Amino acid sequence: MIDATVLVIDDDDDILLSARLFLKQQFSQVITCKSPRELNVLLSHNDVDIILLDMNYQKGASDGREGLYWLEHILSIDKDYVVILMTAYGNVELAVQAIKKGATDFILKPWENEKLFATVSAASRLRQSTKKVKKLEKIHSSLQNDQARQFEHIVGNSTAIKQLQHTLVKVAPTDANVLILGENGTGKQVFAYELHKHSQRRNHIFMHVDLGSLNENLFESELFGYAKGAFTDAKDDKPGRFELADGGTIFLDEIGNLSSAMQAKLLTVLQNRTVTRLGESKERKIDVRLITATNMPLHEMITKGTFRQDLLFRINTVELLLPSLAQRGDDILLLASHFLSTFGTKYHKPLYRFNTKAEAMLLGYHWPGNVRELQHVIERAVIMTDGSEIIPEDLQLSPQKFGSNSAMPTEMGLEEMEKMMVQKAIDKHKGNISRAALELGLTRAALYRRIEKFDL
Repeated sequence: MIDATVLVIDDDDDILLSARLFLKQQFSQVITCKSPRELNVLLSHNDVDIILLDMNYQKGASDGREGLYWLEHILSIDKDYVVILMTAYGNVELAVQAIKKGATDFILKPWENEKLFATVSAASRLRQSTKKVKKLEKIHSSLQNDQARQFEHIVGNSTAIKQLQHTLVKVAPTDANVLILGENGTGKQVFAYELHKHSQRRNHIFMHVDLGSLNENLFESELFGYAKGAFTDAKDDKPGRFELADGGTIFLDEIGNLSSAMQAKLLTVLQNRTVTRLGESKERKIDVRLITATNMPLHEMITKGTFRQDLLFRINTVELLLPSLAQRGDDILLLASHFLSTFGTKYHKPLYRFNTKAEAMLLGYHWPGNVRELQHVIERAVIMTDGSEIIPEDLQLSPQKFGSNSAMPTEMGLEEMEKMMVQKAIDKHKGNISRAALELGLTRAALYRRIEKFDL
């Protein structure tokens, strides 16, 4: 029994009875009606998969004009409806005309049951395939929209971030391979998506692959796909991530985790711009923009022989180094406010600010987990707070991860905390203003203003 709904429209009661008695043995639901004028009501109340439509309804008519009219009407409601036209007249030109106007097939009356079943079952497979494609398109569109809402844009006014944004403007419209380096939590995926969003491939897929989660047994089949029978559980052909990303961007995260064997296979794909599915010999061309990322020191790994130099040359046409959150101090409160607004809206809590002590705490914390940790801290604070503003107790930050010269800075004012951070940076870099400014995420001029302000 095929799970499909068939609608049969014919003005001949004998035809309707014959079709219904035969088709209901093969299909889950069969609906019949004598006039196409009932179409709108029937289609609005039933999830119809296949429509068998007679071509003539007026007495004595044989030119099929009515059938063509109602075919156009059905497809104007939904162009994906599968329509099979029926007629007692073997007019080849009419059949060709009907197919051109969007009919799926054409059947002559009286029919042979085997022919009717073959035609309708083929139409059912087409309908299911179309529905599956539509569903995948909706899922893809939804995922892309969710990603766009999740990443939105890069938040930050620090010198380091402005320099990266300036580079992004130049690099994004090209197809240059980009390697993004940075500690965990610095926003490598955000930058990768920003590159995609401002590229010529923005309307195609952004495929994120976490290489750190793939073991060697899955690497080839996941990235390059496999043919039916390639291994025990390979019951169907399956395209890999590179094929699925064709026309779009593929983001290979944690590329530093690849073994030598996996590096060699990836290099071959990047050099040839083709993939070969596991269990096949056929090469398939791919057209993808490659972005990679890692928190590992690839240049040092080359010296040690754990990462291929030729692969590095392939992936880092442009190299972006993301600063830690501690290196972009001017952005901490800006990012915190951004997350406060985002999660306040998500959890329906109209929170507008951090109090002064909470701000001082955010500025004094080391943020070993970088922007990701800040995001999680603010989300948790929004969930847990009972007040109209965020206070230090809501942040639940670990005392061990504040500056070594003090415990939790809850008793300090914002200015005292800022003065302490500036002094600490200057001392750390032995008076080198350029390095201290870089660590604080400030320009030299902005740091000099603070030195003068705090009389340091």
